[in-house]
Amino acid sequence: MNYQFLYLVTFQYLGFRFHGWQKQPNLKTVHWAVDKTLKFISKTRFKTVGVGRTDAKVSAFNYYFELFVDEKLDEVGFIQEFNTNSPADIKALAIKRITDENFNIIQHPKIKEYHYYFSFGEKNHPYCAPFLTGYIDNLDVDLMKKGAKLFEGYHNFVHYCTKPSEATKVKRTIDVCCIKENTELTASFFPKKSYVLIIKGEGFLRNQIRLIMGALVELGKGNYSLDFIKQSLKVSEKESFLKTIAPASGLHLHAITLKKI
Repeated sequence: MNYQFLYLVTFQYLGFRFHGWQKQPNLKTVHWAVDKTLKFISKTRFKTVGVGRTDAKVSAFNYYFELFVDEKLDEVGFIQEFNTNSPADIKALAIKRITDENFNIIQHPKIKEYHYYFSFGEKNHPYCAPFLTGYIDNLDVDLMKKGAKLFEGYHNFVHYCTKPSEATKVKRTIDVCCIKENTELTASFFPKKSYVLIIKGEGFLRNQIRLIMGALVELGKGNYSLDFIKQSLKVSEKESFLKTIAPASGLHLHAITLKKI
């Protein structure tokens, strides 16, 4: 199915009430909500393709979708009309026409930066639930910071992926993995102090970041050691590794940098 025009739309969303990006039968997903909005405002046929998948309840500060249409759009008017008619938890930021017929948003080289927000020591205000994970246990954050650095570089992440197949490329590179005090995502009902795990790389496996966060939490609780984390990145597929997946709502796709565009 050919279309005359291709646009790249930048938008953001709060994922707490959605079952991820990808359309699924009988479930409310971000893709479903985007297409529902476009059907309402569009005067021509269209097709949308997202930059990748996100899990249920995962949010995105920065996300892209390709918009294929049969007529040239008024770009300023499109943003205004989309935001007027889209749900409150979805907002379009920008639109840009793409003239390269070979552009493919999924295969295009990109750098992804994820942030995982968390706090510890007491139960958070319920309003925090869509934004950060609160661990009631006390965590050794300094030890967790050291553990985070171990994930940087080229490693075998077979134990940090949900159900990898034989074809899954589990050896990957993480450019940045660190924990800092959170100063950018704030609200009056947030705890006095919270933290953010920052991970940056070209691509990630299914649940990889939530599994890394889960391992770091176990490290902070004293259930894992730094040597255990090191070993988890070296052991063969035949050896077992305890998997703790961190809750999805603390995870945010912070930024996507598309190369050569």
